[in-house]
Amino acid sequence: MRIFKTTLLLLLLIAVTSCSSVRVAADYDKDANFNDYKTFAFFKTGIDKAEISDLDKRRILRAIETELLAKGFTKSKNPDLLVSIFTKSRQKVNIYNNSFGGYGYGWRWSPWFWGNSYYSNISTSTEGTLYIDLIDADKKELVWQGLGTGYLTQKMEKKEARFKEFVAKIMEKYPPGLQQ
Repeated sequence: MRIFKTTLLLLLLIAVTSCSSVRVAADYDKDANFNDYKTFAFFKTGIDKAEISDLDKRRILRAIETELLAKGFTKSKNPDLLVSIFTKSRQKVNIYNNSFGGYGYGWRWSPWFWGNSYYSNISTSTEGTLYIDLIDADKKELVWQGLGTGYLTQKMEKKEARFKEFVAKIMEKYPPGLQQ
């Protein structure tokens, strides 16, 4: 029974830590001079293609704007950079086979149960990926792309915080070369 409890605790710990983390990566044009970019605007054409609700788009765009303003950018009608987003999501089904009150394989009998000593626990979760594209406004070329992947929440009170976390983690990678 002690092994069962330890395994269950370990699985719970892994689930909690994996749900809160955002895995990030970034790619960029090595020829771009990121010191030249001081202003930004949102690229409506690209943003309109993102397959999420308008409410979630606004949450993400507000978080991006907050991060860029904190980095010293200014929002402009004649920007150096255009900001676009792209999203993907997929449903993940997790099946956990657990021992039910016994060790080893095979059949067992108890006053309440007769049969196999294993049961399955099935859960689903949504894993989302957010791409943030920074496009040189003059050349109309992608100069930087950051992406973050992690689990999403459907709880309204936690959604905005989760989007802010995604965007903040991704934007830690901008500008290139300043990361730890």
